[in-house]
Amino acid sequence: MVKPVARINVIPNLPEPLRRLQELAYNLRWAWDHETVTLFRRLDRDLWEKTGHNPVLVLGSISQERLEAVCEDAAFMAHLQSVCESFDKYMGKTSTWYETHYGDLKKPIIAYFSMEFGITECLQNYSGGLGVLSGDHLKSASDLGLPLVAVGLLYQEGYFQQYLNADGYQQELYPINDYFNQPVTLQRNADGTPLKISVPMPGRELYAVVWKAQVGRVPLFLLDSNVPENTREEDRNLTDRLYGGDRRTRIRQEILMGIGGIRLLDALGLRPSICHMNEGHSAFLALERTHQLMTEKGLNFQQAAQISAASNIFTTHTPVPAGLERFGFDLIDEHFTDYYRSLGLSRDQFLDLGRENMGTYELFSMAVLALKLSAGSNGVAKLHGDVSRRLWQWVYPNVPQREIPISSITNGIHVQTWISREMGTLLDRYLDPSWRDEESRPEIWEHIHNIPDAELWRTHERRRERLVAFTRGRLRKQLEHRGGSQSAIEEADEVLNPDALTIGFARRFATYKRATLLFRDLDRLKRLLNNPEQPVQFIFAGKAHPHDTGGKDLIRYIVNAARDAELRHSIVFLENYDMNMARHLVQGVDVWLNTPQRPKEASGTSGMKVIYNGGLNCSILDGWWAEAYSAEVGWAIGNGEEYPENESEHQNFIESEAIYNVLEQDIVPMFYDRKRDGLPREWIAKVKHSMQTLSPVFNTRRMVQEYTDMFYVPSYKNTLAMTSGKMEEGLAFASWRDKLEKAWKHVQIRNVDISKNQIKVGSDVEVKAQVDLGQLTPKDVRVQLYYGNLTTQGYIGDDGEAIDMISSGVDGNGTCTFTGKITMDSSGERGFSVRVLPYHAYLHTSFLPGMITWAKG
Repeated sequence: MVKPVARINVIPNLPEPLRRLQELAYNLRWAWDHETVTLFRRLDRDLWEKTGHNPVLVLGSISQERLEAVCEDAAFMAHLQSVCESFDKYMGKTSTWYETHYGDLKKPIIAYFSMEFGITECLQNYSGGLGVLSGDHLKSASDLGLPLVAVGLLYQEGYFQQYLNADGYQQELYPINDYFNQPVTLQRNADGTPLKISVPMPGRELYAVVWKAQVGRVPLFLLDSNVPENTREEDRNLTDRLYGGDRRTRIRQEILMGIGGIRLLDALGLRPSICHMNEGHSAFLALERTHQLMTEKGLNFQQAAQISAASNIFTTHTPVPAGLERFGFDLIDEHFTDYYRSLGLSRDQFLDLGRENMGTYELFSMAVLALKLSAGSNGVAKLHGDVSRRLWQWVYPNVPQREIPISSITNGIHVQTWISREMGTLLDRYLDPSWRDEESRPEIWEHIHNIPDAELWRTHERRRERLVAFTRGRLRKQLEHRGGSQSAIEEADEVLNPDALTIGFARRFATYKRATLLFRDLDRLKRLLNNPEQPVQFIFAGKAHPHDTGGKDLIRYIVNAARDAELRHSIVFLENYDMNMARHLVQGVDVWLNTPQRPKEASGTSGMKVIYNGGLNCSILDGWWAEAYSAEVGWAIGNGEEYPENESEHQNFIESEAIYNVLEQDIVPMFYDRKRDGLPREWIAKVKHSMQTLSPVFNTRRMVQEYTDMFYVPSYKNTLAMTSGKMEEGLAFASWRDKLEKAWKHVQIRNVDISKNQIKVGSDVEVKAQVDLGQLTPKDVRVQLYYGNLTTQGYIGDDGEAIDMISSGVDGNGTCTFTGKITMDSSGERGFSVRVLPYHAYLHTSFLPGMITWAKG
């Protein structure tokens, strides 16, 4: 290879009437605007497909003759003008949801950090659900007018491109992404040089440049370490691959994203008011924000950490301990010795910020770091909130599980990204036009029943036909690439039936998702698929992590099973699952199948995308489906049972039988129950009920609104108060926390008196408690009466409730008396206790690790 002596950037040469095409191409709003996509496709349909739906590359590859020709095409120019007017209206809109609700609040800068972002298929910066959710979060933030910026890494090789060998075993390719032909722009200083930031690495600095992807109104900044200033190849290659490399690579990526991300925002003049960590990968940002306050305001670590934590938000997506991000202390020592000294911390003090006991050894947990340095934390579904509280109860000793301060905000999807053009047009005809902008309003979806059954069904059938055509085309290419026989390649044009019940299963191939559960009884499966009167067909897709041999084995099993003569026309595995394939699937399947081991699915969002396209869900009651399911909107596999790990084989048998039963007895008969007009009326009624009930809920508009109302705005108001002026309020709060840490061990409940030990329903019980607060005052605490039903072991159960008790004075010995009263509204034996918790107006929760004192029973 020859090293160049100079570089030039060749840009598209657009005629003046087409200049705005470049602006449209570089704003990823086109990823959820059908008209803009149609406009670029009109330029050259084949080139649009060849470039992977990349308008920047289309403009850089199209012939000048074609560009000159469309300038003379009146219809095209009118279309361009219409798209530009729509774009300008969107970008210039001032009466957004955020402005309407919080316009009187000084505008914050909300920084959203994620390891991956799935905006569109041509920007391969995502691996799966986490990235797609992050992308949908940005899109809805843009729609709502939130003052949000996003931060991540830009990967030269992305995740990976999947292909299967002749045995059906997954192989990986890592094509190089050419940033100069993608919808990202290099950020530059005023003098035109590339903007660079650096972060500390052992014995050196790691440098990175900054790229920007504009997502509607929201800028997404991505760090790239492949720069000449990094003299070591390992540093230049650091941002090569998403989730690639060893543990050393991973910790360095996360240092770059967390610490480097804060530094890049500073370099751009965008110091964040709020930081939202989407998973723990970016948790090092909390340390850098603390370090900034220490350096600029002369604070100590404890002061700075308490003030900065008030504006950090942490979302966990992990329901099982094995999925958490942890590092060995050797890697922490290697990368943070100088850094923790700059924070004024000893090694043990620093390790305590993320220390997690693994049994016989300890690790540094990014989730623990995020929990300890955040004001608010949440899971991503109601069930996942429960699971997370159980998972992290050890961080909050003696706090009842359901009160662990981890709430939940259920994930959603960005509707305009995932709904088909045909279904969107149908909804335009029968729903309030605001469904496109205000999809979380339930009253809009009540009118779904105004759509004639025949129109809804024909619209969905057209999408199923397109899915079958897409699947045949992709299968043919797969077989050609794999060196399949000519007869097999020709047979690809005959797989699947455009009129048959079509069921989709597409997701990351992890073993707990149990993709092969359907294949446990092959004879029964064959009877189901090959019924000439009621045929059924399945489309599978998904990638296994390159190091997950178990997931790869599941793929190989399905591919080889599908070669059976009795299955090969009805079961297809599509390679290289991406957002384009996902759109075809969720827009065309009749049923979306999901079979995780409960409760290992944090949320899942693929099934949500089916709702808006007239499909139905059949799933284990896990993740989002646990709160969404009712018999009127879809089907459940099982009844929400949870099995111990050593009974997984028994669980698989029980739940595979349940799948066969629900298919044979409910789904297939209902789909093929046609009236004289050929319509499956009962099926259509279920689809309508699903759309009416679930559509207002499982979208990212509702989700981002909840993040704003529950976390962003309350945290911002606290932060404004704490940091105004000379930070008097913040320093007072930090001083109070310091006092609390030192004094809490002296807090004791001396005595508890209960007025009666037997009463009638409807009567009051008065409880008095004498509490020794030591150096604290009644204003520093909440003393609560805690009561509930008793378990067979004599403990207050998980349904225990708490009410605040009122201080009624301090005696001469410094003991405070607190009184509480409750009315008993039902009979039975109840248990009572009293507890003391910290209280301060700036605390997001009164449940702080190690700070709860109970009356001794």
